[in-house]
Amino acid sequence: MMNTNQTSGLMKRFNTSIGILLLGFTFSCEGPAGPQGLPGPEAQVIEVEVNFDCTNGTICNAPIITYSDITDVEVFESDAVLVYRLDGVIDLNDGSTADAWSLIPQNFFLDEGTIQYVFAHTFVDIELFIDGDFDLSNLDAGFKNNQIFRIVFVPGAFANTNRIDISNLSHVMTTLGIEEKQVKQRSID
Repeated sequence: MMNTNQTSGLMKRFNTSIGILLLGFTFSCEGPAGPQGLPGPEAQVIEVEVNFDCTNGTICNAPIITYSDITDVEVFESDAVLVYRLDGVIDLNDGSTADAWSLIPQNFFLDEGTIQYVFAHTFVDIELFIDGDFDLSNLDAGFKNNQIFRIVFVPGAFANTNRIDISNLSHVMTTLGIEEKQVKQRSID
């Protein structure tokens, strides 16, 4: 039977042996750097201003936006496309202002009924429209003219491996490493 001193001595030698093996393994893994890998997929934010045509009864359509007209980033079927609508500018406590963005779909409950900003997209284009439960031909111009949206292209590999609070445009841009000055503005006719 071993006494406590013998057990302690065996543990010290065992720990020392393991430490030497790990140290040796660490140094044996060093070597010249390998070749540069392929660049990862690119995330991007595009800002567009559109006017909606509300002559189709309960649907207002904006012009269909083809990605190749607004970005040089290739969009794949596996990529996520997020759309935010500018609600307006808010005053902050420090006297500055900030843009207020809402993820769409976004609902508005009006006296006439309900409208909803929605979108449909493929890996080639995106369509923004307003859907309503009443005739939208007389919809207030404030809902259909000069509407500003931000379209966010999130690479599929990134979207599938990272948790992003997509309800907050600022958080999405920070997570993707996109600064405000990198947002590209495009006009849509």
